Amino acid sequence: MRKRKREFDIFNLSFLDIISCGFGAVVMLILIAKPQDDIAIAGKNQVQDLLRNLLGLENSVTEIKQSLDAQLVRAEELRTGNASLAQLSASLKAEAEKQKRAREDLEGSLEGLSLVESTLKQASTPTPKPTRNNERDEEVGGIPVDSDYVVFIVDTSGSMQQIWRRVSAQVINVLNIHPEVKGFQILNDMGKSIISGYEGKWMPDTPARRNSVIKLFNSWSDYSNSSPVEGIEVALQRYAKPDITTSIYVFGDDYTGSSYDPVIERLTKQNSLPGSGQRRAKIHGVGFYSMGTTDHFGILMRELTKRNGGTYLALP
Repeated sequence: MRKRKREFDIFNLSFLDIISCGFGAVVMLILIAKPQDDIAIAGKNQVQDLLRNLLGLENSVTEIKQSLDAQLVRAEELRTGNASLAQLSASLKAEAEKQKRAREDLEGSLEGLSLVESTLKQASTPTPKPTRNNERDEEVGGIPVDSDYVVFIVDTSGSMQQIWRRVSAQVINVLNIHPEVKGFQILNDMGKSIISGYEGKWMPDTPARRNSVIKLFNSWSDYSNSSPVEGIEVALQRYAKPDITTSIYVFGDDYTGSSYDPVIERLTKQNSLPGSGQRRAKIHGVGFYSMGTTDHFGILMRELTKRNGGTYLALP
């Protein structure tokens, strides 16, 4: 049998299948590639937005930095101005303090002159003869300076510290009207000596000792209860002896005790020698005016000095 010759057709079913598959692949590639382009465009737009935001933030940071720099400059100007004001205030305060010290020195000098004048009047007045009852002539003014030993009792409370320059000036004035004594002592109103090494002893009266004690007194500060009673008791017990002449000077601006007559009676009795009735010491008082001044100190010291041969001076 003769074989039939098979004809070859290029556009057969298999070829069409291949072409269809290829066309489908191309379509798929197009579909896949298109969204990527959109994503790239969206990403590009987002980057541009971020860049714009970044530039805006940089501009904001620059403005804030400039504002901070301006505020720092202003703060430095204010600090410099405050420093200048503080320096000016300190200068004014120092000048006011200087004027205050000058005024206090002038007041102290005037008070010292008055005290010396009273003393000179006393020195020029004939000493009256003692009467039988040994009463003090109330017409005699000033402070007698006939004692060989002198005790100063000074209130060191806060109110006295406020006028300490005046107090110091008066203590020096009273010490100076005793040109020469055998010994002296300075106690606070609690009976504590200004120099602990001289507790219960007399300080020798030499120019060097006077100068050193005066310098120490100017800066002296110690506990005080604003009552001279304890100091007077210590002075009578430790320093006033029967065989020496002693004067006690009490400086203060207030008395915080609750009674007068029992204290005056007790101190007067303590100042009297048994048997003879003579006094161990003359008790004088110098009253100051300060922010804490009351009439209690004057009431106590007027009667106490009157009964113990002394004088009370109330400074203006």
